Amino acid sequence: MNIKPLADRVLVLPAPAEEKVGGIIIPDTAKEKPLHGKIVATGKGTKDDEMVLKEGDEVLYGKYSGTELEYEGQKYLMMRQSDVLAIIEG
Repeated sequence: MNIKPLADRVLVLPAPAEEKVGGIIIPDTAKEKPLHGKIVATGKGTKDDEMVLKEGDEVLYGKYSGTELEYEGQKYLMMRQSDVLAIIEG
């Protein structure tokens, strides 16, 4: 990964949106934004807030969290560690 977040930011690869529900294909305009994804890069944290997230963590985040960006054809979200609501374990 050539993108390295600074300070308390993380780069998240959102989970793919649902394509079908019960045999009905959902058009792109009606798909809900996924609210979970995988951390692919992290900053080092700040002097006040240590980085507790790590690469590979599956996380939940708010619906309007982060800034969307596209790199080499893949869409990512850049957000602060505090925008992450929970780590999915298991």
